[in-house]
Amino acid sequence: MKKMDKEGDHMYLLKRFPLVLAALISCFTFSWTAAAGDTAPPAQPKPKHLVAFVIDDFGNNMAGTEDILNLPVPLTVAVMPFMPSTKHDAELAHQKGHDVFVHMPMEPVKGKRSWLGPGAITTDLSDEEIRQRVEKAIDDVPHAIGMNNHMGSKVTADERIMRIIMSVVKKRGLIYLDSKTTDKSVAGKIAEEMGVPHAENRIFLDDVYSVPHITKQMEKICKLIGNHPLCIAIGHVGPPGKKTASVLRQYIPRIQKEAEFVTISQLIHQVGH
Repeated sequence: MKKMDKEGDHMYLLKRFPLVLAALISCFTFSWTAAAGDTAPPAQPKPKHLVAFVIDDFGNNMAGTEDILNLPVPLTVAVMPFMPSTKHDAELAHQKGHDVFVHMPMEPVKGKRSWLGPGAITTDLSDEEIRQRVEKAIDDVPHAIGMNNHMGSKVTADERIMRIIMSVVKKRGLIYLDSKTTDKSVAGKIAEEMGVPHAENRIFLDDVYSVPHITKQMEKICKLIGNHPLCIAIGHVGPPGKKTASVLRQYIPRIQKEAEFVTISQLIHQVGH
């Protein structure tokens, strides 16, 4: 009887073994999962901020043109229409992968009209003349995907004119960048109302044509990059062109540790403005 009892016990255990094993596995899995849950997930790398450099005043064979276009980062190249090297500069910028914008001349509060160049938008023009000038300017700059204002402190504060300009910009599928030459600008407000993709300049890099000043501005940009998710800065070819290109080239490695260089169109796409 004892032998039979032992055999019966063995048979019982064999029959029950799969259930016992499953219970043990379940307990082990639960314990492992609970332990794993107590462990914080690995820290994700901090997302890089975005920085977009816009360089104005291309189109007139200005000093620093080649230096700027040969920088090893994406840029937004603002080309003035109806100028001697408008098409050449726009084509070259496009070939190098930069954004091409129309650098639209607009009347300032102060300054000579002769500084604006041909085809400028002034406050004495009729609605239709403004519309035609904007259309022609866009047609004159190859590969243009956006527009920003050249000067324009008077025009960008004028709602009538900016609504006309934005209507053409929207119709042509362009981006509008407010160079922000005045705090009274209504460009951003009207672009928002009319559904035009838009952005706004944060800082001028070379409003004073000296290496110490450009370096000082670049230091400000580095601080802005550290504290804000995106930064737009405007520089120029022309009198400060070679200096701007030189300082910017020196700062590229430092900036790349904190931010990604993007064009305005890339910034708009990523931010969804």
